[in-house]
Amino acid sequence: MFSAVRKSLLSGISLNDLRANLLAGLTVGVIALPLSMALAIASGVAPQHGLYTAMIAGIFIALTGGSKVNISGPTAAFVVVLLPIVQQYGLSGLLLSGFMAGVILIIMGLARLGRLIEFVPYPITIGFTAGIGVVIGTLQIKDFFGLPVEHLDGYFLHKLIIMLEALPRLNWPETFIGILTFAILLGWGKRKSRIPGHLVALLVSTLVAIFLTHFNSDYTIATLGSRFHYTLDGISGNGIPPLLPDFAWPWQQPGPGGKPFHLNFELIHSLIGPAITIALLGALESLLCAVVADGMSGKKHNPNDELIGQGIGNIIVPFFGGIPATAAIARTAASIRAGANSPLASVIHGLFILATLLLLAPYLSYIPMSALAALLIMVAWNMSEARHFVRILKMAPREDIITLLTCFSLTVFFDMVIAVAVGMGLAAMLFIRRSAQLTEIKQQESQEEYPHLENLPKEIIIYDINGPLFFGSAQKALRSITTVNREVKVIILDMSDVTMLDMSAITVMEAIVDSLQRQRIGLVMNNLRPRLILKIRHLGARRKEGSVDFSRNINEAIEIAQKSMLA
Repeated sequence: MFSAVRKSLLSGISLNDLRANLLAGLTVGVIALPLSMALAIASGVAPQHGLYTAMIAGIFIALTGGSKVNISGPTAAFVVVLLPIVQQYGLSGLLLSGFMAGVILIIMGLARLGRLIEFVPYPITIGFTAGIGVVIGTLQIKDFFGLPVEHLDGYFLHKLIIMLEALPRLNWPETFIGILTFAILLGWGKRKSRIPGHLVALLVSTLVAIFLTHFNSDYTIATLGSRFHYTLDGISGNGIPPLLPDFAWPWQQPGPGGKPFHLNFELIHSLIGPAITIALLGALESLLCAVVADGMSGKKHNPNDELIGQGIGNIIVPFFGGIPATAAIARTAASIRAGANSPLASVIHGLFILATLLLLAPYLSYIPMSALAALLIMVAWNMSEARHFVRILKMAPREDIITLLTCFSLTVFFDMVIAVAVGMGLAAMLFIRRSAQLTEIKQQESQEEYPHLENLPKEIIIYDINGPLFFGSAQKALRSITTVNREVKVIILDMSDVTMLDMSAITVMEAIVDSLQRQRIGLVMNNLRPRLILKIRHLGARRKEGSVDFSRNINEAIEIAQKSMLA
């Protein structure tokens, strides 16, 4: 824990470093400000909750995590998980599930599971991100075109049908603002400018929206101020409250129907599934972000400390109204390009958002909803990894394509909780299957390749085993040993290249020994590593002359086999 801060302090921070991190923090703060609001809205909560997340989680995760340069906050990957939670359990359920996810992340870090994320296959990651991108982009149709749709409940296809049916009633001024914002985002992305394109796009679209509504009262354009409201000390306001977040127990926030939850075991039990999904997605995205950041910055992160830092941030932020957070690849990359080389940049980014909340909240209420929808469509497109998706479909083996399409389809058409569960199951099965394929057993028959076969009696056969023997490979590798012709009296297993034996493999070996004993066939295990022999003996398998023997080299194994035949 705190490894990123410790490394930064030990390496020293010069005046130039301070200046570079200050500039990087301000740059990424400008980028994170509208994204945090847009992602909160996409998740089904008021925009200020996204700002609370960026400034609180961004600071605490940077100070306690394992990456010097990661920028954490609300991310698009969480939207498809958080929106159903909000619809079913309200803000209270969302904050409580985020808190539980934080606890799970800390447990993962303490259990040293950071490196296990590297074993998630690439097609599964792309399937998730592409599916999330499609869902996020599709859900923005409503605000992009200003469709008169009150509620979007149900599964993806149901929501899509509702929006398509409402398309003939689109709001032309809002559609114009959405198209204008999107065009600026595309055009500015081709320029080499230090000014973030989405800042220019939102500023221009906001000014155009104000101009249109001021000079033509018939035009109505939904904004943050018209969509969201707050009440403070009996006084109502529009948009975002210009105050720091208050401390409040997550379960005392509005639940379904606006009433607080009663905290009990049943509620925690119902939220454990979403919390696990949030934790797994958060771990996956934060560690992938850290790997990308290492390549860009030349730094090296500590994966387990990063998980612990993410957990601490997600435990703290719900008490101040913040939604689940993780490291954001796009914001981290922008920060590194601006010169960030320490956690100070993320702290500055959080303080910038805090200052903006206090000083500019009234002006943020003028941002059009269709402009934020256009911004999220661009985010969705970037995270969909369309080029890599198509590349996998064209070039990958069939099982990778099936895995990709399964994760993508479950993410889009069903539920992210189901998609994560199935995806991690597929990852495990693929890993087991491909590891098992590395293990092979073959009978030694060529005298040119194996000189010791010369003059070897036909009653003795030698099998060469290569690779680890575990529950995924033992049965496959060893099943042929028991099917031998009646002339065979002794089988030699050359286990020089066996690197691992687990309990399943030992159980299979015991079954093979029993089967060979019934057939009156002896077994010699050659050159099995001492630690593996010790493991077998601890589990009760002992040398039995003429039945089970051990040898140190192949010549000794042949001598033991010949003596066994004469006994």
